[in-house]
Amino acid sequence: METADLAGHISRRYNQDIEDLRSKVLAMGGLVEAQLTQAIAAIVSGDSELGLQVAHDDYKVNNLEVEIDEECGRILATRAPAAGDLRLIVAIIKTITDLERIGDEAEKIGFLASKLAAMDRPTDSYRELKNLGTHVSHMLRDAMNAFARLNVNDALETVREDERADEEYEAIARQCITFMMEDPRQIKRVMNVTWAARSLERIGDHAKNICEYVIYMVQGKDVRHTLEPRKQP
Repeated sequence: METADLAGHISRRYNQDIEDLRSKVLAMGGLVEAQLTQAIAAIVSGDSELGLQVAHDDYKVNNLEVEIDEECGRILATRAPAAGDLRLIVAIIKTITDLERIGDEAEKIGFLASKLAAMDRPTDSYRELKNLGTHVSHMLRDAMNAFARLNVNDALETVREDERADEEYEAIARQCITFMMEDPRQIKRVMNVTWAARSLERIGDHAKNICEYVIYMVQGKDVRHTLEPRKQP
């Protein structure tokens, strides 16, 4: 396991500032993960109220992003961090941007869940969306665990999981096209399913981004667009 020690400062106050910052990012990640879980549950269960609640709670994620961003600005201005500390601050600024965007996608899914709840439901209760949602939820959780532990190996494993999420999305999109061709009366409902799947696929992309920032924090390498996909057995 590859890790980095980013807490070796002379100033005890500086140490505390850095740890508080990391804790806030993890708290934001936990909030976003909970929003995503509830959004998926709203679709699967046909719970319109839960979907709307998820959408309306997005302001909590936005507020945390602003708070963390301001704290990063303060540390940059007053501490002039260098080397590993500077990479950490840069990675945190990027991470909270991706977390905020995941929150936005969860908000969209919440609204779509509310719309789908008012329409005829398939007998499988949107099994494919549930499976994709579970997959990207695990990616997000693993990404935040990699961030918490500064674990490059875990980050790399999660990055490669994004390929499977893309494949699941593409399968749903193809299925939706088939449904719309077979029964044009279902176009509105199926389009909502397609948009929900697209939001879930984007969440997988954002989780992948967070893992790439972890690798940057630990190794100082920008690995965006350079990692090879997992080889199929």
